[in-house]
Amino acid sequence: MEAATLECPNSSSEKRYFPESLDSSDGDEEGILACEDLELNPFDGLPYSSRYYKLLKEREDLPIWKEKYSFMEKLLQSQVVIVSGDAKCGKSSQVPQWCAEYCLSIHYQHGGVVCTQVHKPMAVQLALRVADEMDVNIGHEVGYVIPFENCCTSETILRYCTDDMLQREMMSNPFLGSYGVIILDDIHERSIATDVLLGLLKDVLLARPELKLIINSSPHLINKLSSYYGNVPLIQVKNKHPVEVVYLSGAQKESFESILRLIFEIHHSGEKGDIVVFLACEQDIEKAYEIVCQEGSNLNPDLGELVVVPLYPKEKCALFKPNDETEKRCPVYQRRVVLTASSGESLICSNTVKFVIDVGVERRKVYNPRIRADSLVTQPISQSQAETRKQLLGASPSGKLFCLYSEEFASRDMRLLKPAEMQEANLTSTVLFMKRVDIAGLGHCDFMNRPAPESLMQALEDLDYLAALDNDGNLSEFGIIMSEFPLDPQLSKSILASCEFDCVDEMLTIAAMVTAPNCFSHLSHGAEEAALSSWKTFLHPDGDHFTLINIYKAYQDTNLNATSEHCVEKWCHDYFLNCSALRTAEVIRAELLEIIKRIELPYTEPAFGSKENTLNIKKALLSGYFMQIARDVDGAGNYLMLTHKQVAQLHPRSCYSVAGRMPEWVLFHKFSIASNNYIRTASEIAPELFMQLAPQYYFSNLPPSESKDILQQVMDHLSPISATKKEQMCDKCPETTEQRCSVQ
Repeated sequence: MEAATLECPNSSSEKRYFPESLDSSDGDEEGILACEDLELNPFDGLPYSSRYYKLLKEREDLPIWKEKYSFMEKLLQSQVVIVSGDAKCGKSSQVPQWCAEYCLSIHYQHGGVVCTQVHKPMAVQLALRVADEMDVNIGHEVGYVIPFENCCTSETILRYCTDDMLQREMMSNPFLGSYGVIILDDIHERSIATDVLLGLLKDVLLARPELKLIINSSPHLINKLSSYYGNVPLIQVKNKHPVEVVYLSGAQKESFESILRLIFEIHHSGEKGDIVVFLACEQDIEKAYEIVCQEGSNLNPDLGELVVVPLYPKEKCALFKPNDETEKRCPVYQRRVVLTASSGESLICSNTVKFVIDVGVERRKVYNPRIRADSLVTQPISQSQAETRKQLLGASPSGKLFCLYSEEFASRDMRLLKPAEMQEANLTSTVLFMKRVDIAGLGHCDFMNRPAPESLMQALEDLDYLAALDNDGNLSEFGIIMSEFPLDPQLSKSILASCEFDCVDEMLTIAAMVTAPNCFSHLSHGAEEAALSSWKTFLHPDGDHFTLINIYKAYQDTNLNATSEHCVEKWCHDYFLNCSALRTAEVIRAELLEIIKRIELPYTEPAFGSKENTLNIKKALLSGYFMQIARDVDGAGNYLMLTHKQVAQLHPRSCYSVAGRMPEWVLFHKFSIASNNYIRTASEIAPELFMQLAPQYYFSNLPPSESKDILQQVMDHLSPISATKKEQMCDKCPETTEQRCSVQ
């Protein structure tokens, strides 16, 4: 079907595209006159504001704008369209609007538009920007959905959401019947959720021939996409301005000195523009932040203020140019220096960035299924990542990229594409989701990059241990309920167990606190002693999980008694706590409670503080985290993991480290292999409790060790009733999990 256009004479050069069969040029002259006279916004029926026309001129300057007609033609004629464009070409904001025009033209008979993003801040910022450009209200015609926050209504035409949220929507709406157009944006980020959607949507497209799929990607992934989806139409967009690239081949060995020298040379040059520095890891951000702040305070004030902005991995946010009112309030020139270790380069979307400094390496989490732990590996970034960082300057006619590596390093040591997260992450949550959608007949997924078989087997084995699978390897009723929670399956299992042990209220608080960003503030040099003194107020003798409950309860009490938001922020500041993280935990907890009520799970009144409640919380935690147990093997705080031979220490901020007491056995929430192997969020448990609650077939599969021998002795001393109960549990299960577990 060919495209026909209906153009309003007073609407600048904007065009709306309609299928030929719905072209209003078939005699409906009244509609044309109304458009001429009133210039109404077709999405809400109100006249356009003057701001709409101002933003329209900015949109027309975007590199992608010249491809609008070509895109609309391909959208009408094809079910799948690939849009290849550099960062900041406008594809993330303009393509969804054009798709909304298409859905409007056919009266939303197949649904609205959804556009996925890998990062939460990007989904929010794009929704705000696009609502402004479309001259409609955020939360009504345009909205966003991110984990634990829904800013949409049933009438929302265009919604931005994180890829994991669209994936979760498929559990209740497998064929995504609410949408006529699905846009997968920035798929070169290669998140697990995006890769899963790419595979599942192949089947959805076959089941729904009217559905349109738009794939936005960087140019580096085009060949792989073409072979994956077949010969589909392609729109290619290039940025307007070339970027000057300076390679500093000897700078990588002394990267910190080179970074500092470059920052201050740029600042002294007097050239205006913000600086973005890509570092390898969070520790490098903290080190650079401290040094630049210290040195920056001694600079000549006539050069302007140097504002250092650290973007930590869990606090990523998009940066935009300050508005005119902000500039009036700040007459002194400010140059921002953004320090980030983010792999989401597209988050930095400020047009004021004129300089980028790139160290060329990053620290990645790579999951090892054999030991069920992440390893932090420092390795070169990919060529596609390096190119994306360069494209941050594409809108600037005088942008400059400083690479702290040689061209030879880029061609020899950098792989072409960023590794798919599917091949480097724990797949337990993904396999649980795949088992859930298999109920709707979508269990088969043709992944663009197949995950390692041992990662799949480890995920299936863990789900088996957690009782999420039945004897045939399908999702059990228990597993279906677990999948309702947007959490790690181990945490979901602990919440379900808390219903049995009458500690749901406390377990929801723990789940919210460990899911939200770290509630402890990043400490500047010299603040450690004061912070530890403040945190001692919240310490609980039974462990870090209980300390988190104390912190949340204190935050809630402060919130309840505070006269203003400022009072709460001051309280957090005084106790060196992250106010934003605590607000997030509050939102997460409310959402989890809503799920508990929706699926009608039992909920008892809180009893935190009693001896029985403390024991019940530990039982609930053990029900989900029996695979994460460690023992102090020498009495000096060297903890050996029960499942493998890795040794770690409790984190310095653990309540046990602060109190100077090291329990023999601990249950821990997180462990990563790095230069400092730390167990994070740990609580003391008794080996007797472990043997009562851990599945017998899990214990039987543990590798031989002194710890296992001690636990065997504990089990031998258990009552015959307990032993009989364990045998009954074991009899339910075949001897090998390999026979039980299968994924399609």
